[in-house]
Amino acid sequence: MTRSHSLYLLSSAVAMFAAAAAAGAQVALSASTTVKSVAPSATRQYGPAVSVGDGRARTYVLLDAQSGKPREVGVALDERALDGLPSAGSGHHGTGPMTHEYILTLPEGNATPFKFVELNWNPAGHEPEGVYQDFPHFDFHFYVIAKAERDAIMPTDSAFETKANNIPTGDYVPPFNVALGPPGAPPAKIAVPMMGVHWVDVRSPELQRLLGKPEAYKPFTATFIYGSWNGRFTFWEPMITRAHILEKKTTTDAAVRDQIIPISTPAKYKTDGFYPSAYRITWDADAKEYRIALTNLDWRE
Repeated sequence: MTRSHSLYLLSSAVAMFAAAAAAGAQVALSASTTVKSVAPSATRQYGPAVSVGDGRARTYVLLDAQSGKPREVGVALDERALDGLPSAGSGHHGTGPMTHEYILTLPEGNATPFKFVELNWNPAGHEPEGVYQDFPHFDFHFYVIAKAERDAIMPTDSAFETKANNIPTGDYVPPFNVALGPPGAPPAKIAVPMMGVHWVDVRSPELQRLLGKPEAYKPFTATFIYGSWNGRFTFWEPMITRAHILEKKTTTDAAVRDQIIPISTPAKYKTDGFYPSAYRITWDADAKEYRIALTNLDWRE
């Protein structure tokens, strides 16, 4: 999410929220296992590890043992990766001298549309105050574009404004999702260098005070973001607090330890492929690793 611009929901988000409430739609997304779970008969392939904190992180793809189709793509953090993390700086470029970014390569033969993962550590959270501020957390960006294309998302590009303002529309936009920015601001004014334009589901519990529904507010623990650039969605992003990830190891509640959270999905995709309908936050005691993943992958067009 943007760190260098004030973060407010577009005025259209309020209208969308009101329409949903009037229609009796669910206001807040919840941690739910109502979506199908990952089949146990699967094989896991890992990518190369990189150092994070006192440990390491690596990507993985979970493959169905019979069909060979991908069922989940994620990031595995060993139990020491959440210790020894920097206490200052930011997770994103353009917000200060210390940027905590880790580029993770996906396993060879990866059959998902995702090209690489950008893991960001935000030790002090980020704006807006009262929503994500003071919540140390990780951003897990799963990109469907190559890293070189992501790196080219810079204000020095003469077409930066045109590409940022070219946002997805119609059936390509997940229901309840809106771009983020001050009311009336064009996307180019709130686009983040080396990322693009961020979108959020207006039902997210941590946003409800901003949307005039304080009774539905819950403090930020985990949320889901889409990112767009030049007419298409380019990344899928679970954003999760360090405390919420750590909870997976210490809980005695199996439903808390292995959490599957549904996401809003579009009716159409620019590129055919295996896309998620949920994200997963879990602890594997045997492997001694936390896993954050895009899960329940299905073929979409």
